Amino acid sequence: MNTFENLNLSKQLYNAIDDLGFDSPTPIQTAVLPVILSGRDVVGIAQTGTGKTFAYVLPLLKDFKFSKQINPRVLILVPTRELVLQVVEQIESLATYINIRVLGVYGGTNINTQKQAVAQGSDILVATPGRLYDLAMTGVLQLKAVKKLVIDEVDVMLDLGFRHQLTSIFELLPERRQNMMFSATMTEEVDALIDDYFRAPAKVSIAVSGTPLDNIAQQCYPAPNFYTKANLLSHLLSDKELFSKTLVFVSSKKNADRLFEALETDFGDESCIIHSNKSQNYRLRSIREFDEGKNRILFTTDVMARGLDLDKISHVINFDTPNYPENYMHRIGRTGRAEQQGKSILFYTEKEEEAKDAIEALMDYKIPQIDFPDEVEISEQLIPEERPKEAGVKYLRNPDIETGGGAFHEKKEKNLKTNQGGSYLRKAKKHKRPKTRGDKNFGKRGRKR
Repeated sequence: MNTFENLNLSKQLYNAIDDLGFDSPTPIQTAVLPVILSGRDVVGIAQTGTGKTFAYVLPLLKDFKFSKQINPRVLILVPTRELVLQVVEQIESLATYINIRVLGVYGGTNINTQKQAVAQGSDILVATPGRLYDLAMTGVLQLKAVKKLVIDEVDVMLDLGFRHQLTSIFELLPERRQNMMFSATMTEEVDALIDDYFRAPAKVSIAVSGTPLDNIAQQCYPAPNFYTKANLLSHLLSDKELFSKTLVFVSSKKNADRLFEALETDFGDESCIIHSNKSQNYRLRSIREFDEGKNRILFTTDVMARGLDLDKISHVINFDTPNYPENYMHRIGRTGRAEQQGKSILFYTEKEEEAKDAIEALMDYKIPQIDFPDEVEISEQLIPEERPKEAGVKYLRNPDIETGGGAFHEKKEKNLKTNQGGSYLRKAKKHKRPKTRGDKNFGKRGRKR
């Protein structure tokens, strides 16, 4: 039986766990805790709600020694104020029997109050990237004592535009530290951050908890390009009774906007779109109208849809095949909830076939392929990313000049002139020395002596 006793924690932590009423660790806690205790860098992939906060807090607290130093030894970065407060609360609940100072700082509130709190000292600092960087720039916060760095919900952080602050913060941290990163989805940006700042991290991936694959009927369609996929999607969505509440995942914000515009004529009054480039009010209104049934189609990217709690979704359509198999698992987990039968459809091009194979390998399941409908038009139109790259062509500056022997033509009269320098240089030669104000003053000062 999997219990917390098997994790070899301290007596103080066991007492806190008993107070909280937890019986057994979650899969992410079991997998990540020993890796963190080993001192290795860690990348954990698990959805929100799987207990990943405790997964990194428990090993951080296990061997924590009392210290009177002012500067924090552990830094935890999260994307939002709400998450700062939540993480601080969870750390304090586990540290009931441990003498430790935990502080949370975030934007949108008086920085002077937080400067005073930072000056009082902390062992663990939980912060949003923007406010942390502001505090570090004031000089009141020093990060050279940080031994362990945790970046939680990193995909959300990057999608909200915090990459610049993150890289600036990395420059302020000591090179010798343990890095821990947690995310629900993998993106190319997350991968790039890992490559740049992590040292051979152990990657721990936990399949989406509670994804009832038996409750989800999966299908896939091959399609040659973006606009053919758009035609196929339009054909499917025309059945309003069957596709009564459909979540359409698109790989990027640009493609989501492109698809939304392509289908706006047919479905504009019953569809909405959310991603991080849309205003907060627009996103909230779109989610509310979709949840209430005013709109039956919601276009979204992976990150923006991750925190949504939406019920009774009839279909999840993967317009693009995700590069990371875990993202597919997370997407389709939006349907088939509460023991209801869900439906998932995947579109893939020839270039995306390898990503589809990786998804099937993760699930150990071959997604049934449906024949492409005859009535759907195959589009010849390609988006810029799909167009073949042409080999570089060199153009002559003057197309009238014949090729061959051009290097031996007579120079034009204007090209016979030699470089005599600018007017300043010509005057310098004439007057023997530069006539600048500095030299004049120097000469006058010399004569006065």
